[in-house]
Amino acid sequence: MMSFLTGGGSAKSAISLPEHNCVLPHALRLPALEKLVGKRVVLASNSPRRRDILQTIGLAPEVVPSTFEETLPIGSFVDVHEYPVATASHKAVEVYERLVNADPDDAPDLVIGADTVVLSHASPGLSSAPFAEQGAGPQEVLEKPASAEDNLRMLLDLNGGVCEVVTGVSVVFPVLEAPGYKIKSIEERTLVYFADSPRHVLEAYVASGEGIDRAGGFAVQGLGGLLVRKVDGDYQNVVGFPAASFFKFLEQLVEEETDFLDI
Repeated sequence: MMSFLTGGGSAKSAISLPEHNCVLPHALRLPALEKLVGKRVVLASNSPRRRDILQTIGLAPEVVPSTFEETLPIGSFVDVHEYPVATASHKAVEVYERLVNADPDDAPDLVIGADTVVLSHASPGLSSAPFAEQGAGPQEVLEKPASAEDNLRMLLDLNGGVCEVVTGVSVVFPVLEAPGYKIKSIEERTLVYFADSPRHVLEAYVASGEGIDRAGGFAVQGLGGLLVRKVDGDYQNVVGFPAASFFKFLEQLVEEETDFLDI
């Protein structure tokens, strides 16, 4: 707690304010958000896009990027959609354990981990695009392009088609039973329909450099929006964080987890 003195002369009184408070003044006064007041909430990501999305809904968590190396073998997952959820969980646990070990008296109350991947085409049944129903083969996980040439290859493959963006979100919070924390996760899937752009447009986009550090090689909220004709689902999920689903997730945790944020 931090103490401040108020009043004049000798008649001063101490007012205690919470040392940690991620809830911003414009946040809606709802139970799921009010539960976070005075809590140490940490975002295990250095993504400015995730931070901005959370701030839009009234949350400004402490940012502690995870050091977890994202090297989980994709082939080990029966369902590729489990991959970003597992990565998000590892990120959140790594940050939680690191902060607890660094200062057990100031352990985090909630650590948020997230991982967004782009899949080369839509899952069968999710899209009206013909190729999505005709056995397009296993979905390829499109990571960040290794080079400008790789970025162009990705965009040529996506051009005129439909890809699937999946974000896994995991939260870690303390509990009394071993190992001392609990992990809860959700996933969000969104379809992105690409326009059929001529090659010179794709080359110009690659030359801009915007897509080189983005999964799938494009940023829908930036110049990459010129390549997209429609988004089916949560737009913010494509940017990097499914805010609406995350808020519903918090509400569910408040209702179903009796010890959520009470330890």
